[in-house]
Amino acid sequence: MHEMSLAESVREIVDETARANGAQRVVAVRLEVGALSQVEVEAMRFAFEVVKRGSLAGGARLDIVEVGGSAWCMSCSQTVALERRGDACPNCASFQLQVTGGDRMRVLDIEIE
Repeated sequence: MHEMSLAESVREIVDETARANGAQRVVAVRLEVGALSQVEVEAMRFAFEVVKRGSLAGGARLDIVEVGGSAWCMSCSQTVALERRGDACPNCASFQLQVTGGDRMRVLDIEIE
């Protein structure tokens, strides 16, 4: 489960940012998770609950914004929605797709006190 190491990285980013801004505690963390990022949202929620213990984010709420995947089809020259890597273009059934969005996970913002 690579979500555990991802959650640890998120906690480190959050703790460092909170300390740098003189925070007493972190109230909320908002993550963006793309549909093509290979991150299982529920596993990420669980992992964050585990790794945040004993940190400035110990009582923080995790809000996850899920973003759909998109790709550029080289055959029909269209930007298309993509649910999974390896799927064909929904317009022309080509597999010549270049992912253009929804393939990342990032910290959008944190709420601190």
